[in-house]
Amino acid sequence: MRRNTVEAAAASTVVEKGALSGPVLPREAAAMEEQFVWVTTRRLRPGTLEDFESAWRPGATPQGMRRAFAYWSEDGQEITGVSFWDSKEACDSWRASDPEAQRRAAMAPYVVEEREGFYRGRELAIPHS
Repeated sequence: MRRNTVEAAAASTVVEKGALSGPVLPREAAAMEEQFVWVTTRRLRPGTLEDFESAWRPGATPQGMRRAFAYWSEDGQEITGVSFWDSKEACDSWRASDPEAQRRAAMAPYVVEEREGFYRGRELAIPHS
């Protein structure tokens, strides 16, 4: 898995307390990995959420996809999909594939508006008191 340059440098400088070189960093900081995420938000025609969901699910898990989540608004007229990928290239490959084009065509009758984007980031460490 890839790490960004800062995290890779941090990982290489983690040392045990009392060692002679390098700063002492929390192990969690060194272990955080860069993530590749595709986010799509769609506004749906009223009353079409169930039909949209049937069209939305891919037939097979796309190669390179690690996880996927879906979040709905209370009124069922907006849905946000978040998928995690091995790399931007894996995501781009799926997005350019025939199965994805067919899936998007099947969803189209239910979609009023769509916003999407690719992001890179990492999980945030939440301090515990």
